[in-house]
Amino acid sequence: MMKKFIPLVVPLLLAGCASQDMSGLQDYVNEVKSRPASGIEPIPEVKQVVGFVYMPKNRRDPFTRQEDDAAVTETILDNGVRPDPNRRKEELESYSLDTLRMVGTLEQEEDRWGLVKTSDGTIHRVAPGNYLGQNDGRITRVSEDKIELIELVPTGSGFLEKEAAIALGDE
Repeated sequence: MMKKFIPLVVPLLLAGCASQDMSGLQDYVNEVKSRPASGIEPIPEVKQVVGFVYMPKNRRDPFTRQEDDAAVTETILDNGVRPDPNRRKEELESYSLDTLRMVGTLEQEEDRWGLVKTSDGTIHRVAPGNYLGQNDGRITRVSEDKIELIELVPTGSGFLEKEAAIALGDE
């Protein structure tokens, strides 16, 4: 029943929009046209840059690669040590060492474990052979006051073994 009234209502609505009085619009257009024209800003002046001539004398050429003593030392330091890409990552390897805190130890007969607290407050039990930190840090020793580990730090030509430790923290 509503569909019968739509053809009758639409022409009435359109007739209301068809006002012939455009005097307000015409007045606005005339007012805009009567405004004084504004000038265009001039192009900024380009400042001359003083050039630089490279005089090498006894300096090295910055555009050629030269062998440094550090590169030679780095090559010597690459002893073939690499992280195992097939090793399953442990949970504590997702944290950087500076966010981990040693909070104590546990001992049972000959075994000693370190207790490590993460930044979210979770405490984990670790032992020699476990990994922690983001540089493939393998725990080598757990003592009463620190956890010692060896990290594999990437260099330009391989990996370097670096000793690190997490000391028992005061909380």
